[in-house]
Amino acid sequence: MKRVLFLLLVCIFSLNAAELEKLTSEQVYLNKGDALLRTLPVISGWFDDARFLETRAGKVFLVNARSGRSQVLLDPQALKMKRPANLNFIKPDDHTADYSQLAFLDADDIYLFQKKSGTIRRITATAAAEENPTFSPDGRFLAYTAGGNLFVCDTVAGVPGQLTFDGSEEILNGYASWVYYEEILGRSSRYRAFNWSPDGSRIAFLRFDQSRVPQFPLFDAAGTYGRLEMQRYPKPGFPNPVVKIGVIDLAGRHTDWIAFPAKVDHYLTFLDWTPDGKSFFLQWLNRGQDELHVYEYTLTDKKLRRVYREKQKAWVDFLGSGDFQPLAGGGFLLLSSKSGWNHLYRVYANGMEKMITSGKWSVSRIEFVDEKKRLAFVSADKEDSTRTDLYRVSFIGASPQRLTRLDGTHGVTFSKAGSYFLDRFSSLQQPAILRLCTRDGGVLRRLGESATPALRRVALGKVEMFKIPTADGLQLPAVWYLPPDFNAEKQYPVVLSVYGGPGRRSAKDVFPRRLDDYFLAQQGIIVLKVDHRGSGHFGKQGMAAMHRCLGKWEIADYSSATAYLRGLPFVDGKKIGISGGSYGGYVAALALAAAPDSFACGIADFAVSDWSLYDSVYTEKFMDLPTENPEGYRQASVLTHLPTYRGGLRLTHGSMDDNVHMQNTLLLLNGLLDLGKTAELMVYPGERHGVRGIKATEFRKAALDFWLRKFFPERCAAPGAETVPDKS
Repeated sequence: MKRVLFLLLVCIFSLNAAELEKLTSEQVYLNKGDALLRTLPVISGWFDDARFLETRAGKVFLVNARSGRSQVLLDPQALKMKRPANLNFIKPDDHTADYSQLAFLDADDIYLFQKKSGTIRRITATAAAEENPTFSPDGRFLAYTAGGNLFVCDTVAGVPGQLTFDGSEEILNGYASWVYYEEILGRSSRYRAFNWSPDGSRIAFLRFDQSRVPQFPLFDAAGTYGRLEMQRYPKPGFPNPVVKIGVIDLAGRHTDWIAFPAKVDHYLTFLDWTPDGKSFFLQWLNRGQDELHVYEYTLTDKKLRRVYREKQKAWVDFLGSGDFQPLAGGGFLLLSSKSGWNHLYRVYANGMEKMITSGKWSVSRIEFVDEKKRLAFVSADKEDSTRTDLYRVSFIGASPQRLTRLDGTHGVTFSKAGSYFLDRFSSLQQPAILRLCTRDGGVLRRLGESATPALRRVALGKVEMFKIPTADGLQLPAVWYLPPDFNAEKQYPVVLSVYGGPGRRSAKDVFPRRLDDYFLAQQGIIVLKVDHRGSGHFGKQGMAAMHRCLGKWEIADYSSATAYLRGLPFVDGKKIGISGGSYGGYVAALALAAAPDSFACGIADFAVSDWSLYDSVYTEKFMDLPTENPEGYRQASVLTHLPTYRGGLRLTHGSMDDNVHMQNTLLLLNGLLDLGKTAELMVYPGERHGVRGIKATEFRKAALDFWLRKFFPERCAAPGAETVPDKS
């Protein structure tokens, strides 16, 4: 009865859709014609508790949250001075809190602009590349790295001073080794591995010795002979960079090194200062990544004290941005999944712990803490695992109060003292909007929306959330995009779009940033996103099922999804494809090799083919060392399953991918050729992990062409058939 009702509703929707316009390939791929989605207001952050910073018309404005009135804070056109042509004044590399000083990188040198004098100075003129200029909190100093060393410049005198002296290609002070940048500090760090103290008197930093880390060659084909770029890249079981933590007192330019007993191979990271600046917290994680320690280092007595310890059977996550919050009164808040679900805890100065939130749902981020009122504001999926809402929770553990009232996905940014927050909201049915809210969730006004009038004239097709059952009783969250002219009497091919990494969700109640899935559905192809048991919807227990056996449950659960699809009368069971990039590329390639009965064809973009080829930190977290889990590595490798591959795979890779090396794709292709089999291959010269610029347009168009060729060969060969334009 439910299916009959669903089909009736779809048929009614299809009648309405027939009266609307169709998406065009020029709109989707080339951004030509009537714009369908507009950019939301560009707000770079909060200036104070009552005003935020907005960039428009080439200027930076201060906007009063309550009244909406704005005033110009920075107008580059009004500055009468000579400056390098490439400096983007509305996008500095760093700025002081009051925007009185801006730092820029141009041609690997640093320029300092000071608003009071209206002048810009070139701070450095060296052969080494300066990076990560970062102002001290009081604006007195500007720290940066160059040539593996840490430097500081007095912003009054404008004279740089060197703080460390042993930097080289092997020794990096305040600049992250690649694997720390990619897997621990995060890409938003831009390799910066130093933090100012709150009063600007000290810098805590990480020193990396990567001399024992093996180098991987990346080939750049440009030029007559090309060149090799050597990358320090630790793979599973190989040496990691050795890390030390130093603290520099700017008054004496002296470095104190924290004595840390290196009893076992480990990671050290995250330097979070306490609000009073008298100490900072750091994290230690063993190489097996199942035991985490948090230490507090006190400046006065130079002692290290362990204040938190967590051990889990599968793995423990680092406490990154949004997971850890030092408290002015001592102790800290943190997020942990040790209960089976990610929840908020308070750790007191004496080491005692209190669990603040609980239940079969997860907190994803600490957004703001009002310590005086003993309140924390957190993002969580309490209502539904496909959504994200903002909640207010009391330190005493009272029931969380939901502050965002629209069902979907909310991303918030609080003002300095928490009086307001910006809310970027969207859902599957609602393109993104930006709203200004009071701290209790009340909406002051809407600041912008991404939907344009042209989008409202387009038939996008029906999008629906639902659940897919597995043989062992789980209900997998799923969302599909149906053709605008959907007819239940017809049969449609399906593309399963995946990522699939542990803790990563694809089936979310959020509007997509691009309309590719809608356009594919318009061609008569159902697009399906479904999450397996390890994606985070089922807590840490679901994710832990993937420990030591990557690929197993992804393929099992996605195969359950294809079995469900084949039971639907409007699905062509012989035309089910799978597509993904990076980890999703691994899953797509593995699906065609290990589950050929479930998938007819697929696209694997910049994919891992064997986990012994990926980096140590990510791989060992889930798979342990190769010597500890040889059979797990063997079964998880796409190469192991190539004998059962039947064809239909398209491989793409950037030739200089420094994340998932093209070695993965070449070895996969070589394995196929050795078996007398083949696959499509497209290499993007000079591209890294992913494809950008004009090549990205071709990349997206080629994916569409692949599906049309595989599912509708007769349509592609027909005279006058619609094709994706080749010219921009």
